[in-house]
Amino acid sequence: MRELKKDRTWLLTHPEAILEPADLAQYKEKITRRQQHEPIQYILGEQEFYGLTLQVTPAVLIPRPETEHLVEAALERLPRETPLRIADIGTGSGAIAIALAYTLPQARITALDISTAALEVAAANARTHNVANRIDFRESDLLHAAQGEIYDAIVSNPPYVSTNEELEKQVRDYEPASALYAGETGLDIYRRLIPQAKAALRPGGWLLMEIGHGQSEALAGLLHDWASTEFINDLQGIPRVAIARKAWPPKLPSK
Repeated sequence: MRELKKDRTWLLTHPEAILEPADLAQYKEKITRRQQHEPIQYILGEQEFYGLTLQVTPAVLIPRPETEHLVEAALERLPRETPLRIADIGTGSGAIAIALAYTLPQARITALDISTAALEVAAANARTHNVANRIDFRESDLLHAAQGEIYDAIVSNPPYVSTNEELEKQVRDYEPASALYAGETGLDIYRRLIPQAKAALRPGGWLLMEIGHGQSEALAGLLHDWASTEFINDLQGIPRVAIARKAWPPKLPSK
């Protein structure tokens, strides 16, 4: 229990322990917050992602297990011992950028987000996991603050919820709307991000994006002119990650 600074093992082996009044008051306050549907991650202030404990606040979307599929897909395609330049669009808590930096020791990552408060959380998480020296955090609307830069891979868990979709109360009332909603179809950010990413990737570079339920067909259309596209399902069999590769320039005919 966090108020006692004791772990679960201590609690189970000390059933006789009595809470001090101040500790009990804090515990009851957290129970009340949960009864009001506040996410447990915000109450405790942390969430595990890809084996890493991350600080989370109401300024950032809570990292979810589904997003680990995106990290895994990137790691399957990127060499671990080669210098890489990666951009993470809409970094939020920094979950994707930090997981990649932690696993790819030669990678340098540009982590972009439109929210200053989110970037502060992400930077703190990067320091906690000793990867801050390889992640450049920038306030930016998509790739605006990285114009002219070229990357080996671009990853993103962008907002993709339709404004017409009814979300659970604990999501709707507590998580940042700017990290959730993307217009009536949920595709507004993809329509802007995909052409920006194509311009910022080297030939043969990868674009990997988390997508929402039922969006794979529309995304396939938006990615029709890339060299290759594929979709990876989550554990429920729902397409969750869209992957596209930028084409190489055509070979000039030999003389």
